[in-house]
Amino acid sequence: MAAITAAMVKELREMTGAGMMDCKKALNETNGNMDEAVEFLRKNGQAKAEKKASRIAAEGLCTVVVDGNTAAVVEVNSETDFVAKNETFRDFVTAVANQAVKSDAADMDAFMAEAWNEDASKTVNDALVEKVAVIGENLKIRRFEKVVAENGCVVSYVHGGGRIGVIVEAETAVVNDEVKEALTNLAMQIAALNPKYVSRDEVSAEYIAHEKEILLAQIMNDPKESQKPEKVINGMIEGRISKELKEICLVDQVYVKAEDGKQTVAKYLEEVSKAAGATVSIKKFVRFETGEGLEKKSEDFAAEVAAQLG
Repeated sequence: MAAITAAMVKELREMTGAGMMDCKKALNETNGNMDEAVEFLRKNGQAKAEKKASRIAAEGLCTVVVDGNTAAVVEVNSETDFVAKNETFRDFVTAVANQAVKSDAADMDAFMAEAWNEDASKTVNDALVEKVAVIGENLKIRRFEKVVAENGCVVSYVHGGGRIGVIVEAETAVVNDEVKEALTNLAMQIAALNPKYVSRDEVSAEYIAHEKEILLAQIMNDPKESQKPEKVINGMIEGRISKELKEICLVDQVYVKAEDGKQTVAKYLEEVSKAAGATVSIKKFVRFETGEGLEKKSEDFAAEVAAQLG
């Protein structure tokens, strides 16, 4: 068998745009024959997938799978909303979520390298590459998070057909339909209002100090407010910080279904706990929104057609 050198792998990678390990495997499979290795990659979809990898995948789906006291949320991206609605793509996203809920992977690299549950002869990455070849768009398994409830339960909520996926973990000695319904209500609130923390206890001193610094700068740049006494200015800063925390901390938010429009989530949980006969508290939540933080390409089909015709 021909010795596979680093230079050969580099050359094949430059020719096809495929990943380094895929190129090495292709050369091993074809006894170092470069042309056959290119064909091997094309047949297996790697070359096609890698060429598409430079295109932005900012559409897609989030979904959640719950298995007993374990839940996993995943985000899988596509290039277009059209593909995100495709049944083949949606089935793949569900399969990825089923993979994640059983996975012990600590990060995306480990997750992508583990055996695919639906066919142990493949890795998760292999399954992704195959799906890219079938669908014809760049796809990306962007992230996953797994939550295990040790002293309570987990509930899930998916909003907008997969635009937002939420997991809520609660600590409670009583788990019944009423408790789960209450937690689902809060999962819906998390989807809608996007809090950053469960409570103020999670907010770091560094974050508070930084926010105070920004607020002080804003006040000092205002001709009227900057002339107020230091004690008043400090009071203004504390008031504004408190208002911000009520927006970003779940238990401080106004419960969206409150009849009086004033009841906080903390008070709502007190009611739920009283009815259940056990303390129900939110330990953690995870909220994924499709494409958040990604740059979406602008589509101008008229301009694209004009450019092709020109």
